[in-house]
Amino acid sequence: MIYELCVVAKDSVTDENLNSLKDLCKEVMKEYKTELLIEDDWGKRLFAQASKNGSKQGHFLYFMYKGEASALNQELYRRLRINDHVHKFLNVNMGRDRDLDTILKNYKTPFSRKYNGSVTDESEGMDIEKDRRRFARRRNCWFIARGIKADWKDPKTYMWLINEFGKISPARVSGVSTKHQRFVNSAIKRARQLNIVSHLSDAVLK
Repeated sequence: MIYELCVVAKDSVTDENLNSLKDLCKEVMKEYKTELLIEDDWGKRLFAQASKNGSKQGHFLYFMYKGEASALNQELYRRLRINDHVHKFLNVNMGRDRDLDTILKNYKTPFSRKYNGSVTDESEGMDIEKDRRRFARRRNCWFIARGIKADWKDPKTYMWLINEFGKISPARVSGVSTKHQRFVNSAIKRARQLNIVSHLSDAVLK
């Protein structure tokens, strides 16, 4: 199986603490004989919404890895929960090994320097908003037509479905299929968990 892990370090971490946190994740993966596919540092980012404890920014670290990782994930959870430098973290099952090439190809996020971009960028030159409204009127799913799936780390794939009050547009309004509406809901909830998207507005991580 292929998994991704995003760790948000506290704003107060030093470079030494950050390197220690990276080494911790990689050491656990190595211990469980897991193949690290992508390691990406998104840098220090301003949250879309302040956390309950008042934190307004954090340092984002991203890892993608492959392996039978049930025991690995449990150990990562345990170590990250007790680490004083960790603000939040998220672990997601991305799919099976046979989908590896597609998953690697689609890894794009505006928060990365090395992999900067969005899967929607392939529609360059197209008026995306006009295109989406056209599909909504016809009750055809824009995601299916474009071969795109909502991804929590790629806000361009779902922010058009969040209004100024942070509400998610229902499928009956947007024309999105039931299946892709579930993908959208999951992506937005994951993004909110990491403060990438606000619960109360259409603000995004900066």
